[in-house]
Amino acid sequence: MGMDDAEHRMVNGGDMDLREIITTNGKIEQFNTLLEKEPNENHVKKKLKYLDKDLKYPKAVFFIVSNEFCERFSFYGMRAILSLYLHQVLNYNSDTSTIIYHTFNMFAYFFPLIGGIVADSLLGKFRTILYLSVVYTIGNLTLSFASTPYFGLPQRVASILGLLLIAIGTGGIKPCVSAFGGDQFVLPQQERQLQQFFSIFYFSINAGSLISTYLTPYIRYNVHCFDAECYPLAFGTPALLMVASLVIFFLGKQYYVMKKPEGNILVKVVSCMSHALVSRISNKGEKKSHWLNYAEDKYNKTFIEEIKSMLRVLLLFLPLPVFWALFDQQGSRWTFQATHMNGSLGWLGSIKPEQIQIVNPFLILLLIPLFETVIYPALGKCNLLTRPLQRMSAGGLLAAGAFVVSGLLELQVQSTYAVLPGDGLGQVRIYNGLNCNVYLESNSSLFRGNLNAFESLQIQNIPVQDLSNLPLTLRTNCPSSKNVTWSGVIKADNSDDVAISYLITGDINSKIEARLSPGYDDVRKSKNGNPKLRVMYNIGSSSNVTLTNGKLIETEILEKDGFSTPMKEMPGMSEKFKISIGGMDYGELQLENGGVYTLMIVENNNEFVQRLSTVQPPNSVHILWQTPQYIIITAAEVMFSITGLELSYSQAPNSMKSVLSAVWLLTTSLGNLIVILIAKLKFESQAFEFFSFAALMSAVMLIFILMAIQYRYVTVSESSTEESTLSTELRPVYTTDT
Repeated sequence: MGMDDAEHRMVNGGDMDLREIITTNGKIEQFNTLLEKEPNENHVKKKLKYLDKDLKYPKAVFFIVSNEFCERFSFYGMRAILSLYLHQVLNYNSDTSTIIYHTFNMFAYFFPLIGGIVADSLLGKFRTILYLSVVYTIGNLTLSFASTPYFGLPQRVASILGLLLIAIGTGGIKPCVSAFGGDQFVLPQQERQLQQFFSIFYFSINAGSLISTYLTPYIRYNVHCFDAECYPLAFGTPALLMVASLVIFFLGKQYYVMKKPEGNILVKVVSCMSHALVSRISNKGEKKSHWLNYAEDKYNKTFIEEIKSMLRVLLLFLPLPVFWALFDQQGSRWTFQATHMNGSLGWLGSIKPEQIQIVNPFLILLLIPLFETVIYPALGKCNLLTRPLQRMSAGGLLAAGAFVVSGLLELQVQSTYAVLPGDGLGQVRIYNGLNCNVYLESNSSLFRGNLNAFESLQIQNIPVQDLSNLPLTLRTNCPSSKNVTWSGVIKADNSDDVAISYLITGDINSKIEARLSPGYDDVRKSKNGNPKLRVMYNIGSSSNVTLTNGKLIETEILEKDGFSTPMKEMPGMSEKFKISIGGMDYGELQLENGGVYTLMIVENNNEFVQRLSTVQPPNSVHILWQTPQYIIITAAEVMFSITGLELSYSQAPNSMKSVLSAVWLLTTSLGNLIVILIAKLKFESQAFEFFSFAALMSAVMLIFILMAIQYRYVTVSESSTEESTLSTELRPVYTTDT
């Protein structure tokens, strides 16, 4: 069909000024401008349709998407290694590290409320993103500099300051970036391109998350700087990406459509509700049917009814904080669980404890289309999970199931935990550094019997007072020292939780003795799952022992007058180390993840004999056993989180959708607060804590199911959705970080 004369004049001259405004600025207000000149809305839509061919895809979008990729890379890359940094470098225990990690998350998801208000009421989206990105970048750089002691910064204080700045930055820009991207499109005629933008935007988030979750742990582990794992570079890489994000965003300034601040709807809603409550409390006259009706003296009835509709939707948010409490523990409790597991993949290398988190963004990209095209249609044929609340209920129960699985796994992992001295108890280890058997005699039956050459005796959980003056006699039948004896005592002061070691040595004068290793033994496992090793030796002259795994070389100096080196964390996980003593090769040692070992070296007839003794068992449960719980929690995310986000937008009044977006992010903050409170309870068993979270989620979901049974869905017409006035700020954006 051809255009009539009026339409022809519209496109080719009569309203050229409006056409130029639409194509250059792309403001949504232009639809209303045209509508004022032509009251017939359908006629205006037809006119805009003919202008579509002149509307080019906004160049600004490419700057915004690139900015989002770099920012998400920075955030997820930093967060992937954060809990282990707090534990390993800042030396917080696992409970305190968990609390700090989730406090950071809590603030990161609280500040979107502030950022949205500032953007809508004061600075506008562009300046809010720009200024807070500067704060964000400074925070990343501060954290990177704080992670090395060579800058002289107080590590703990500077690190916490850096995290606070990052939380302010990432939280403040979170509600602005996607909406700012939407502002670049002309609506309604570019609605299809807008939907495409959100898909690309979503992909950039997951791509940044996927790459950085793998890369930063790899850098942390495989690059060494300042004689340690290179946290400065691991944090520095996200910092550089944040610098790039800031630069890219600023370079796109000339292409951006910038809307002036028009006030924040959340502020108006809170103001209305506050006024209603005050009026309700102070009112002594006529009783009203609903407490919000007491605001009718100041706010119009339509606005009040929309708030009532929004509050009904908010009831559906009841289980959200608990869900996020479970979901966000992937970066804390589940990561700490992974440090107690075996990440070896043989010739493929190994999986670092933080890297297992990559399973979630990888699976989310696979499961979303799988659910939409296969699982939901298949269940629909059986009339199962056809409604959003049904899917959310199933997703919440799946999240509880994921923590049941993690609790069962933790029971297996706990069997490989280090056996540490308990309160008032001690541990004693006696190593035979002679090439013949030694017989032990003592008042205690624990210290009696034969100790073979180059072997060790390990006794745990001995009352400390029993070790303070325990007589011990050694007898040997070595050819050079036959029937030689040594008498002494096992010494330990009255301190709790002590572990001590003795090495039986001899010399050319046929004397033997039990030599006490200096200080108390460090029998704890490595915080990041690496093996630990010390050397105890009985040699006639000074020498060196060198261990190499093909990538790194570790050398220990064995002094002539010494007999023990300090316990040292070894690079590599579940790897073979070639051993060289005095320049001569002496085979290989297999050091497994999490194992604590003593290497005994004895000189015998001008040659060295080496034996490896296990102080603490290695991590024997493989890290890939965490995969089922990650699959379940990701499926729960698809069914619960994404469905819930979509439901909240479809059920809320159009004017309240941005409020729902703010509250949605706030539920994540509250979820992290739940983790903080539960972590402060300090459960003796981590498995019991996991089961407790599963029980909490299940209980909340039972309440939610009862609510869902009573819920009446709002139709499109009831929610007053107007296709022609689609607001980009109110669109749901599905992201892995909500």
